[in-house]
Amino acid sequence: MSDQKNYQRLSDLILEALTLSLEQKDVVISDILSRALEMSITRNAGGRDFIERRDLSSDVEQALEKLYALKREAKGKD
Repeated sequence: MSDQKNYQRLSDLILEALTLSLEQKDVVISDILSRALEMSITRNAGGRDFIERRDLSSDVEQALEKLYALKREAKGKD
């Protein structure tokens, strides 16, 4: 059996990479991946009058909270 996960969506794979970059405390890569995650979740989401009605999964919310905390920590070190 392989340890490789089966990803259904691009956002799943990006979230996995974001989680890893957060564990490594890489603010720059984590920030880029968070933007890519947002883009992958909302692409093809509708036209000009589109209103996002989906909630973020708890995994995504936790990753974003970790990113915000990492950014605050990095600012404190400057």
